[in-house]
Amino acid sequence: MLLVDAGTGPVDKEANTMTTDKLIETTEESEIVGALRAALRGEVIDRSHPDYESARRVWNGLIDRRPAVIARCADTADVVEAVRVARTHRPVLSVRGGGHQVAGSAVCNDGLMIDLSAMKGVHVNPSARTVRAQAGATWGDVDRATQLFGLVTPGGEVSETGIAGLTLGGGMGVLMRAHGLSCDNLRSIEMVTADGAVRTASREEHTDLFWAARGGGRGLGVVTSFEFDLHPLGPQVAMAQVLYPYADAGKVLRAWRDLTPQLPNTVTPQLVLWSIPPDPAIPAEMHGSQVVMVAGVYAGAPGDASAALAPLTRLGTPLVDMSGTVDYLDVQTGVDAAFPSGGRYFFKSHFVDALTDHAIEALLDCDANRPTPESLIVIRTLGGSVSTVGEDESAYPHRGAQYNVSFDAVWSDPALDVAAIGWSRSSWDAMRPFATGGVYLNFAGLDHEADRSAVYGSGAERLDRIRNAYDPHGIFTAAADRP
Repeated sequence: MLLVDAGTGPVDKEANTMTTDKLIETTEESEIVGALRAALRGEVIDRSHPDYESARRVWNGLIDRRPAVIARCADTADVVEAVRVARTHRPVLSVRGGGHQVAGSAVCNDGLMIDLSAMKGVHVNPSARTVRAQAGATWGDVDRATQLFGLVTPGGEVSETGIAGLTLGGGMGVLMRAHGLSCDNLRSIEMVTADGAVRTASREEHTDLFWAARGGGRGLGVVTSFEFDLHPLGPQVAMAQVLYPYADAGKVLRAWRDLTPQLPNTVTPQLVLWSIPPDPAIPAEMHGSQVVMVAGVYAGAPGDASAALAPLTRLGTPLVDMSGTVDYLDVQTGVDAAFPSGGRYFFKSHFVDALTDHAIEALLDCDANRPTPESLIVIRTLGGSVSTVGEDESAYPHRGAQYNVSFDAVWSDPALDVAAIGWSRSSWDAMRPFATGGVYLNFAGLDHEADRSAVYGSGAERLDRIRNAYDPHGIFTAAADRP
C-alpha cells in the first residue's frame, strides 16, 4: 500500500488484555529479575521500573499485556543469558523484535519478554549485495542503510514494521513479484536456540532451522540477526498511484482484476478500498472521502516504467493521479502517518485465486460496513517470484495464490474495539467462500485465532518436528502456540 507525494465476536479479552493463570509468583519473579540483572549488559525492567509502562507497549495499542520482567538485550550474549534464565525458571516466554506486532505475540502476561528492540545494527556489503541487520531493526532502518548504495531487499509497507516478525512470517511488500517475499531473500540467520547455543542457519548449515524460519514464525528460538540478498533499485523509483471515484468501485475493481494477470513481474499491483487520509498532496476538501486507490512500484529503471505502469492509470476517470518518480524511501514511509504507533489495529486476511464478480460484490458489501474511515480493505497481487519457490522449499506454503485480501481494522477509541474487530472478522467470514483456505501468519488476527493447518499447510508436521528437535523441553512452547 502506497501514499506518497508526486467469526464475528467481541474482542478476546482473555487473550489480549486480561491476566490469565499467573505462572511466575512474586518470589520467583524476584529470582528471575536478579538472575537477569547479574548476567545481562542490557537493561532489566521489572514491574517497579520507571520505564515499565513504555517498555511493555508495542506499536499496536490494542495489545495491553503485562510481562513480569522485560530483558532488553544489548547483544547476542545477552540473549543467550536470557534464554538460560528462561530454561532454568520456565516462565511464559515471548520475544519482541522491532515492536510492530499486529497480533500481539511479542508481549506475554506475567512472564519474561526477551526484548531485542535495542539491537538495531545494520551493515551493508555493497560489493556482495548483502545486508546483515539485527533483529530489533525496522524496515526503515534497513532501507535507510541500503539506499545509500542504491540497493533494496523486499520489506514491509510501513517503515516502523520490524524486520524480524515480518520476515519470519513470510513478508509481503511492494517488490514481491519482482524479488519474492522477505523470507525468500534470506541468506542466513543467527539464532539462539533453547539450549543456549548460537547457531547460524542457511542453505548450507542447519538447513532444517533455515527452512522453518522462512515462514514458520515464532517458537523456534530467538533470531538475533538476518542476512538478506540485495537488489539494485533506487534511490528513485517510478510508481503509479491513482485515486478513482468510489462510485466507480465495481467497474475499477473488475478492470483491475482483468489487468493484473497481464502486468509484468516488475510491478506488484495493489488496490485499496479506503477513505482519503489527510495527505497534503490531496485537496483538503477530499479528505475523508471514500475512494478506490490503485498503486504499483516499478522494480527497475524509472525510464523503463511507462509501459508497465500506465495501464494502472487508465482503469477509469481518476480523481487524482499522483503517479511519477519519487524516492524509494518516500514510498516506504508514505503511509506511516496513517498508521501511527499506539493506534489500535486488527488485520485478518484470505488468499484468493480469482476475484470473480460475486467476490467483488462481497468485497464492496464488506466495505460498506467499515467501522471507521481509517479502516481499509487491501488486495495485494501475488505470483511472479513468490510463486517460483516450491511450496515445500520453505515453511511459507501459500505459493500458488493469486491475491491476498486483507481486512484491516484501524481505530483509536477503545470503545470501538468490539465493532472494529467484529467488522474484520465478519468480513473475513463473508469472503471465505471465495478463498483458498490458507491464512497468512502476519495477518491472522490475534493470538490463537488461526488454524495451524491453514497457516502452515502440509508443512505443519515438519515444523513441529523441527521445533521439538531444537526445543524438546518446550521453552518456547507458549510462543509456538500463537500462530
